[in-house]
Amino acid sequence: MLVQAESTQQAVGYPALFLLVALGALVPVIPTGALVSSAAVVAVHQRESLPFGVLLVFVVGAVAAFTGDLALYWLGLRGVRSPGGSRRLARLRERADPERLAQAQGRLHRHGMLVLVLSRLVPAGRIPVMVACLMAEMPLRRFARGDAAACVAWAAAYGVIGILGGSLFSEPWEGVVVAVALALLVSAAPAAWRHLRPT
Repeated sequence: MLVQAESTQQAVGYPALFLLVALGALVPVIPTGALVSSAAVVAVHQRESLPFGVLLVFVVGAVAAFTGDLALYWLGLRGVRSPGGSRRLARLRERADPERLAQAQGRLHRHGMLVLVLSRLVPAGRIPVMVACLMAEMPLRRFARGDAAACVAWAAAYGVIGILGGSLFSEPWEGVVVAVALALLVSAAPAAWRHLRPT
């Protein structure tokens, strides 16, 4: 009966994780890192499926993030290249923090694909770098190569947070609470630092 309950959770859980992470990449208000960490906590506590369950969380998270990023970038390229695309690009520039956008463009020019990997790991770094790529009219295939490595690194980082949270606590819910809190703290720390530091 326990095995049947776990297989039902997996049948629902992995597709739901994929959809939420992919949607979170398209609409950056869903805490996707916390989702991956929480799923990793639950996978750690399903002893019968170790290490396969944790590995599956990592793969699903990485593929979903990559799918969402590619869809968002493809939509951005279509918008930039369409009639009136310059207006859309101007609106995109307005929505991005000018200082962060200038930094992203400079780093992209100097370091290329490495910036894509780091932008996925730095909270709120992905969108300015993506806008910089759009403004440079980076081809989708080149963006995809850099973003694939970025999504793997991102899923691994948040998966490790979940594995630690799941390993330290005997109850899955305790690990989920800690993993979500850590993931949200990691996401909020750079913005809080920018807000609090003296100008």
